[in-house]
Amino acid sequence: MRAGLFFLVAGYVLSQFYRAFLAVLAPVLATEIGATPSDLALSSGIWFFIFAAMQMPVGVALDRIGPRRTAAVLLGLGGAIGAAIFAMAEGPWAIHLAMALIGIGCSPVLMASYYIFARLYPPAIFGTLAGAVIGIGSLGNIAGAAPLAWLVTAVGWRSALWGLAAVTAGVALALWVFVRDPERAEPEAAAQSASFLALMRRPGLWPVLVLMAVAYAPAAAIRGLWAGPYLSETFGADAATIGRSTLIMALAMVAGSFAYGPLDRIFGTRKWVVFAGNAGAALCLGGLMLAPAAGIWQATALLAGLGLFGSSFPAIMAHGRAFFPPEMIGRGVTFLNMFGIGGAGILQFASGRFHAATSGPGIAATDGYALLFGFFLLPLVIGLGLYLFSRDTET
Repeated sequence: MRAGLFFLVAGYVLSQFYRAFLAVLAPVLATEIGATPSDLALSSGIWFFIFAAMQMPVGVALDRIGPRRTAAVLLGLGGAIGAAIFAMAEGPWAIHLAMALIGIGCSPVLMASYYIFARLYPPAIFGTLAGAVIGIGSLGNIAGAAPLAWLVTAVGWRSALWGLAAVTAGVALALWVFVRDPERAEPEAAAQSASFLALMRRPGLWPVLVLMAVAYAPAAAIRGLWAGPYLSETFGADAATIGRSTLIMALAMVAGSFAYGPLDRIFGTRKWVVFAGNAGAALCLGGLMLAPAAGIWQATALLAGLGLFGSSFPAIMAHGRAFFPPEMIGRGVTFLNMFGIGGAGILQFASGRFHAATSGPGIAATDGYALLFGFFLLPLVIGLGLYLFSRDTET
């Protein structure tokens, strides 16, 4: 199982990479195939939307056929083929198709590892293990910053994508060979009790779901898409500078994922760890909204703070996972993930339209990005307000 978990984490490294790499590729894709920031916002939103839509089928597959076949087949057929289509893209439509397939391929890898943790390890350490996977997996976020910028400069973006297609296929093959499925838990009870409506009716879960839907979106969308255009249009940053700034943000997201993991056990609460962290993310977004052009290093520091405090996904997952019994774990964790990724996808879609409507001739770039940061801030504040009504769970 150790080898299997290693390759599941490797798959999640790829998942983090694919959701974040468009920010660095934005300038070259604009030059070579005419992809605008709005096009890439749509492509990124498609990735999140398809990923979210796959969560319930993935949850059913995890409970019924196990993580091995679920993760290996989807990553191989979706992720590798999607990366190959990206490498051959001649226009934005091909990027849209590629990101849809990559979203299908990436959809099971994190949840497969969470399923194994929930089935084989004590609930008290679920948050720590979940945070560790995201922290290590965030190496993909880092790889999608300065290292990708260097690779694209060295070999070109098409060759880089062909290489990624080969790596993705190799990881999928390793998942098929090394992952071992845990023993199924009461399959008949699971089939009867884990319907979509049954998941929605879990007592006390809805305030957690609301925050899950809005907490991940700001850091994911800004790091994965908007950081590059923001730094370029506001400060005239080149690809290397964008790579450095997004790398700093990515490192902060790694640190945040590891930091959140054990905090629920240290402080004896899941709810207030999540609330305090996301309040910090809201403050960083507020700083970017109020002073978007104060200086590139101040902007980078606020982006890093957003990445650090906005990496609460494993902590919220641990809070929500506690509401599900063992026979509902597969569909339970993917249900939570559907809200997290789905919320990010919806806001990603909407952010492109919103930015297109609030920027352009006669509107200063700084004003457009100030409004964009406010666009992400408002739902986060609303989510935090509703989360106050959530019930804490034992650590």
